[in-house]
Amino acid sequence: MCRKIYFAIALLALVGLGLIVVPNGMRFTGWLLLGGAVAWAVGFLICRWAETSRAGRICKRLFFAGLTLGLVCLISIEILLIRRGESDNSALPVDAVIVLGAGVNGETPSAALWSRIQAAAAYLEGHPGIPVVLSGGQGPGEDISEAEAMRRALSSASESNQLLLEDQSRNTAENFRNSKALLEENGVDTETAMIAVVTNDFHCFRAHMIAQKNGLQTIDIPAELPWWWLTANYYAREAFAVVKTAIFD
Repeated sequence: MCRKIYFAIALLALVGLGLIVVPNGMRFTGWLLLGGAVAWAVGFLICRWAETSRAGRICKRLFFAGLTLGLVCLISIEILLIRRGESDNSALPVDAVIVLGAGVNGETPSAALWSRIQAAAAYLEGHPGIPVVLSGGQGPGEDISEAEAMRRALSSASESNQLLLEDQSRNTAENFRNSKALLEENGVDTETAMIAVVTNDFHCFRAHMIAQKNGLQTIDIPAELPWWWLTANYYAREAFAVVKTAIFD
């Protein structure tokens, strides 16, 4: 029995390491599996200790209580993320649009960014004549800014909309802070305006949190990734990002 458990732990750790080392967009899932392998190993050792020690039995209770609490919190956050990511606000009137950037490979939009571009193009067809902020700076491995990548893809699809480039931001908080200033420079009263935010479904909940902290009233326009395994990876990662945003940002 012990050998089977050791083998399962080792296999889980190896799969996790493989996802971390091999570029495939699943790096966070790799770290999650590696962490799961460590937690499984620690729990197994504590259970063995609890068989012969009172202190071990106390540690066992504390370990599994903490593990249960963590899983309950994680599941609760995931439910909030999924519900927010499934919202359909496309029929609501808005005064402006912000499209949040994502990675660019050289000059080619990543899968996440391309899905946002497609969602923005579809949304703008039904909302002509309003300002649209394309928000995203230039990071490592990017030959152009995320804003410029979006402009190139959307320029022909949204001829009736005013495309405003915000190409200095490095994270979501800067996306909203810089976009807010840009909208105000172009005559939008951000204190009263309703703004549609185009981002990936897994990112909608945290984006809404950050927008509120920056004094913006927003609705979500979620974009779906083309592959379910990437979606699962990002939903898992986003739960931890939400906790970080709530505590530290």
